[in-house]
Amino acid sequence: MSGERRAVQVRVRGRVQHVGFRWFVARAARGLAVSGWVRNAEDGTVEVAAEGTPAQVDQLLAALRRGPSQAVVQAVEIEERPLTAATDHTEFEILP
Repeated sequence: MSGERRAVQVRVRGRVQHVGFRWFVARAARGLAVSGWVRNAEDGTVEVAAEGTPAQVDQLLAALRRGPSQAVVQAVEIEERPLTAATDHTEFEILP
């Protein structure tokens, strides 16, 4: 069904801060027309909220598992969310 949507909250662990990870995620998400946000967390992880079609979200998750060349992704923890979780953001934003 073309109207099907999926929303996820993701935490990426590893060497993911200070390596351009947020910019990498934003570029990938915008290219896939996924809405939501990315931010650095105080514990050294990167948090992502994303919403799009299941195929768009799956492609973004694959990109998160790879990360930019300087990153070392150790784990990608995915939590399915209600569709309202990321709909406050109609585009994809980098949060502080």
